[in-house]
Amino acid sequence: MDFGQGFYLTSILSQAREMAVRRCEFESCGQPVVQVYEFDDNALKNKDLNVLIFNSPNRDWAEFILKNRKSRGKKVHNYDIVVGPVADDGVVYQLNLYMQKIITLDQLVSELEYRKLNNQYFLEQKRHFLI
Repeated sequence: MDFGQGFYLTSILSQAREMAVRRCEFESCGQPVVQVYEFDDNALKNKDLNVLIFNSPNRDWAEFILKNRKSRGKKVHNYDIVVGPVADDGVVYQLNLYMQKIITLDQLVSELEYRKLNNQYFLEQKRHFLI
């Protein structure tokens, strides 16, 4: 949901395991499965791909996530790959405070600035990548 509908990867195995378990619990079915892929970071420099990278939580990152979460599954960007921090439960809580106008965007960014967040890689689902 952070970066839209697509295929998500992480470089942190424990994060992948936790997400697989959480997803099965949420759906109340299935068995958690973690698949391992190699991702060549040189793809991020490929001029044929439209790539967006967020190095840390900031105002642009927060607004991008909000736009995707509010879209209800509709495509809101044309990036092939997006890399950036994962909006974990604490981040989602802060995003909800912002959407309810309880805190400002600057307060939201300030709250997120010092959190140690795991990275995620979003791959556009209609784009074909060699994996």
